This record gives sequence, structure tokens and C-alpha cells, in this order.
Amino acid sequence: MSSSSYYDACKRAYKEYPRDLINAITAVRNENPDYGYRRVTQELHNQGFNTNHKVVLKIMKMNGILCTAFNRITRKYNSYVGTVGRIAPNRVKRRFITDRPYQKVLTDVTEMRWGSGTVSERAYFTAYIDVYSGEILTWNIDLHPTVDFVTKPLDELLNTRPKLNYRLTIHSDQGFQYQNYEYVSRLQNNHVFQSMSRKATCLDNAMAESFFHILKVGTVHNNHYQNYDELKSAVNNYIYYYNNKRIKTKLAGKTPVQYRSLSDQLVA
Repeated sequence: MSSSSYYDACKRAYKEYPRDLINAITAVRNENPDYGYRRVTQELHNQGFNTNHKVVLKIMKMNGILCTAFNRITRKYNSYVGTVGRIAPNRVKRRFITDRPYQKVLTDVTEMRWGSGTVSERAYFTAYIDVYSGEILTWNIDLHPTVDFVTKPLDELLNTRPKLNYRLTIHSDQGFQYQNYEYVSRLQNNHVFQSMSRKATCLDNAMAESFFHILKVGTVHNNHYQNYDELKSAVNNYIYYYNNKRIKTKLAGKTPVQYRSLSDQLVA
């Protein structure tokens, strides 16, 4: 290392950062416990701060406010019970990108627990996620992962989606709910393409798996709920927060709802 680099590093080590910047970073972290330094940087840009993500990372380290919400590792819920109905081809093929809303929608089922986390203290959550913006279009939470459990939010999605000049594709894993005649017939009657991941290949539905992890970090991983009603209320609140307040760097610092609204304005 050259002497100039050494002395420059020494000066930077004792640099004092503006108090308003530190306060802004702390405020963002307090309001958003699952924000890492890159997302915090994007939020600061939205607030008018012109700062670098490396500076934000250093300040967060110095003040002990780094995000640790995602450190916990849990197992994945598996609804596969073999071939009990129709297996659809994989139409998405890990292409989790599109330039228009309601073209590709992902869905899956995950397990969430409350109380002591016993087998009797578990609920099931499902969601239909728009690949375009990552918005949670419809969702459901229940104590039993039945076929009706996944078809109820599906009916809501099919009834509320706008009329477009292209067909919708809904992608899922090979869970028994998605092989069932009730689910398949709804897609066929509404002219919706059905797509399925390959058996035992969760990466084929990675975007949905990623959202489930984010949801659990914001709810059951870092909070303790005494009963099912508390869990259900927390999930509903987090879905609203995720759609309307949680920014994404890949959406240019906008929330899913803001990004979709912007696309609607551009089309109009």
C-alpha cells in the first residue's frame, strides 16, 4: 500500500458524517426492520439525500443498525403427494421478467406457525404474485391447505383482472391443489395458461419462494403471536405494507403498487 493510500484511509476512518444523514438512516431502519443498506440507500435517495451505499453501510455498522432479520433459516412446506391429476408443462422456465402486468402470475403455498410452533399451531398462506411488479394481487390464509383454499383467491384474481389483449399464465409447483380438477377447470374456462415447476425443483418458482421468505421475516420470524387471529392480522397488515410502502431497488425505488400505477399512466 502506498503512503498516500494509508494516510487517506486514516483520515476516512475518523470522518464524521452529517447528523441529519445518521438520523435519517436510523429513522428508515426503525420504520422498516427488514431494510438492508442498499434499500435504505434507495429510500434516502427518494427523500432527497445524495449519498453512496458504501457510506450508508459504514454508518449502519458504526451505529449497530445492520439488518439481521434474514439470518434465520427454515424448512420449506411441501404439498407434493405424487401425480393425482393433471401435470402442466413448465411455460415460465425461470423467466421471471415481463414488460406488462397480468401476463405472468406465480402462486404457491407455505406454512406459518404461531405460539410454540407445534403441529396444531400452524396456518397456511397462499398468494398470487404478478411477475411484472411483484405485487401481491390476491391471497388467502387458513388452517387447512384445501383446494378451496387456493381457488378462492384465484376466483378473486380472475374476476378483478382487467381486460387485456394477451393471455394470462399462472405458474405453480406440482402440489395436489394445482393438479385438482376444480383448479384446472377454472383456468381452462377463463382461457388461462397453466404452468408448473418440475418435480422437486423449487428454483422453478424462485420468485414466489423469495416472497414467502420476506413475508416470514416480516411476521413469524421476528415476532411472537399467541394465536391464529394475531397471525392472520399481522399477515394482512404486512401484505398491505409490502404492496404499498416497501420499496424495491429493481423497481427504481418504487413500491409494487406505485410501479403498476406508473405503467398504467404510460399506457394511457
